Amino acid sequence: MSAIDWKSLERPIIALSPMADMTDSAFCRTVRKVTGTHALIMFREMVSSEAVVRKNDKTLGMTAIHPDERPLVQQIFGSDPATMAEAVRIIEAEHAPEGFDVNMGCPVYKIVHNFNGAALMKEPERAAAIVKAMKSATQLPVSIKIRLGWSDPTEAITFAKVLEDAGADLITVHGRTRMQGYSGVADWDMIRKVKHAVSIPVLCNGDVHKAELIPQALATSECDGVLIARGALGNPWIFKDFQSIAKGNTPDPITIKERVRVVKQHLALHIEQYGAESVTTFRKHLSWYFKGIPHVKPHREKMMTVKTQEELDVILDGIGINI
Repeated sequence: MSAIDWKSLERPIIALSPMADMTDSAFCRTVRKVTGTHALIMFREMVSSEAVVRKNDKTLGMTAIHPDERPLVQQIFGSDPATMAEAVRIIEAEHAPEGFDVNMGCPVYKIVHNFNGAALMKEPERAAAIVKAMKSATQLPVSIKIRLGWSDPTEAITFAKVLEDAGADLITVHGRTRMQGYSGVADWDMIRKVKHAVSIPVLCNGDVHKAELIPQALATSECDGVLIARGALGNPWIFKDFQSIAKGNTPDPITIKERVRVVKQHLALHIEQYGAESVTTFRKHLSWYFKGIPHVKPHREKMMTVKTQEELDVILDGIGINI
C-alpha cells in the first residue's frame, strides 16, 4: 500500500491506538479480520528508536508487518533527533509501514524519566527537532501523539503549533495531562481547542470506550477522527459496531459463540507470532475479552492458569456450551 495521506482520508478517521504490549501483529490482524475493512488505520505498539538503531532482534521483530494489518503506522519513541531519524530509515527499509508516529504522550515513569514520551512536551525545541529530522529521513507521513500537557491542560495548544510548524502531518491528543495519568475524565472540549489551533488533521483520544461514544467524541472535539485505545481491548468489534451506528443501525450484540470464536482466532495468531509456549502471555487479552460478561467468572479464573492451547480450548468450549 502507499503512504497514508492524512488530509485526504475519508472522515471521520477511525484508528486503533498504539498500546504497549497489546497492539502487536496478532492483535492488529484480529481487529482487521473482525472489522473487515482496510479503511481502519492501525497504529502498532511503540518501539525504542535506540533499540532499532542497535539492531535489537526482538525490537526489529516487533516492527514486522503482516499484509492483513495494512495500512499500518509504526510508533517509535526516543529523545535524540538523529537516532529517531536513523530508526525511521531502518524500519522503512525493513518493513515499509504506511506512516510513522512519535510517542510524545506516554506518562509512564520508565519512559518519561529518560526524556521520552510526555517529557518531550516540556522540551518543544527538542520535539520540533525530532519531527524535522524524521521528515528529512522519510517521505512517509509523521504523526505525533501527545497529551493536553505535562500539568497544565492548555500546554497542548502551543505545543501542537510547534509540531505543525516542524512539519508534523497529524496530531493525536489524549485528553488528560501527564500528571493525571489515566485518572479523571478525558477533556474533549480542550482537545477541540487544540484542533482549532492548527490546520493539520487532529484525532481525539481518551475515554472512547464504546462505539456509541464515538459520535459524541467527534461532535464535542470537532476532530477529524478518533483513536481508540482501551475501548478495543477485548472488544475488537468496536470498529464494526461504529460502522453500523454510522449507517443509522443498532449494532448486533456479541454472542458468546462469536466471542469464543474470535478469542480462538486471536490465540492462533498469537501462537503463530510467538510460539506454542506463549499461551501464558495471551492471558492479558483473556481478562479483557471476558471482563463483565455474566456467569463467566469461574471460567475466567481457570483461564488465568492455562499454559497450553489445548487447555484453553477446553475452557472456551465449556463457556460456549454452558453460557
